[in-house]
Amino acid sequence: MVPPVTTQSAPILSALCALVFLAFGAALPAQFGANYRDDAIRYGSHTTHDKIAKLQQGIKTGKVNLRFDDRTGYLPALLAHLSVPVTSQTLVFSKTSFQIHKIAPGNPRAVYFGDEVYVGYVPTGSVLEITAMDAQRGPIFYTLDQTQAAKPKIVRRTSDCLTCHGGSRTANWPGHLIRSVYTKPTGDIETRTGSFVTTQTSPFEKRWGGWYVTGTHGTMRHMGNSKVTDSTLPVKLDLEKGANLTDLSSRFPTRQYLSPHSDIVALMVLEHQTEMHNLIAQATYRVRVALHRQRSKNRILKLPLEQIDQHTTQIIRDAASKVLEYMLCKNEQTFPSPIRGTSKFSDEFSALGPKDPKGRSLRELDLNKRLFRYPCSYLIYSPSFDAMPKQVLERVYLRLWRILTGMIGRHSWRLTRNQRQAILDILLATKHNLPASFKPTVVR
Repeated sequence: MVPPVTTQSAPILSALCALVFLAFGAALPAQFGANYRDDAIRYGSHTTHDKIAKLQQGIKTGKVNLRFDDRTGYLPALLAHLSVPVTSQTLVFSKTSFQIHKIAPGNPRAVYFGDEVYVGYVPTGSVLEITAMDAQRGPIFYTLDQTQAAKPKIVRRTSDCLTCHGGSRTANWPGHLIRSVYTKPTGDIETRTGSFVTTQTSPFEKRWGGWYVTGTHGTMRHMGNSKVTDSTLPVKLDLEKGANLTDLSSRFPTRQYLSPHSDIVALMVLEHQTEMHNLIAQATYRVRVALHRQRSKNRILKLPLEQIDQHTTQIIRDAASKVLEYMLCKNEQTFPSPIRGTSKFSDEFSALGPKDPKGRSLRELDLNKRLFRYPCSYLIYSPSFDAMPKQVLERVYLRLWRILTGMIGRHSWRLTRNQRQAILDILLATKHNLPASFKPTVVR
């Protein structure tokens, strides 16, 4: 998960700034902007309260004991403790991680994820790479040494990757990136060709370069499973050779991993989730900073502290709009062909709920025309969503209500009346802190 790198001078830097897990954290060096040190954020100095911070405290006090596996180290125990499903495994073979010398097409990097955590694993790698979403601080990055110890230590990383994961490509805030790259047979990136940041809005044909992909997708083609064999520009990939692949055993020793799959549906959910996390975190960062500066300005001008000017109001509106549009999958790419994975991920993910009295859930997958059957992100249930500034939440909920009930955007939001009704009913039954304005109604 890396941003585009297009210059010859950048191969090592780009490799160091790869997936969702590249580490940075507590101490921030001078080159990183004032945003990180703003009194409203202080990203590097605050104690965190994410799942990994709590896990580390449990290990320290002896309440948690992670079992060490001779083959995969702490990986199985960590996933089990965090309730991260093995079926979420996706595999990336491009050299796009700080464990660059361990990764190759014959030894890909595995990525596992749950709603609030991401874990990266490389066979024979020295560490597990971990990201956890903190409701107040956004994505926090850690490593866990793959050496057996009585009390293994999880370390919050310093600024190793803020160059890529905290710069312009992530709106100058800590963020996740899934990158699609042109990859050589060695796993090295063909840096002259550029790359593509991948989200649910990305064209299918530009997704998953440097990744293994298992599953069927009909006539659609993607960049996964393919390598560059001719470095003559413009570089081309044989997309047919990588299409509709269901077995990876001929590509690398799949027995080194917890699963033989790199499920296409898991990849698509991962794409949705990482960018949704980014937009939630960015809304929190930007608006908290804006409100903090507004109050400082009001003190100087002897205005009411909570008074908000037009500039701050616009920041709130922009942040809320970005969250809402992505949450409702407004600009996602639809499918001309059905998509099917090769693992049990689809069934396990959909079963997580929560479900309304009719058994419906925001996690239900469509996979025939689009990703979700009821296009409203399940991350609406996340602590990070609920922790957004109240001004953002109020605007998101107000517009969400108007969209779902048909008061606005009945044609522009690509939601049928039945979908809007179902989403509203599901939220009313399962989202416990909705505003009082959300009431049962028949939508237009």
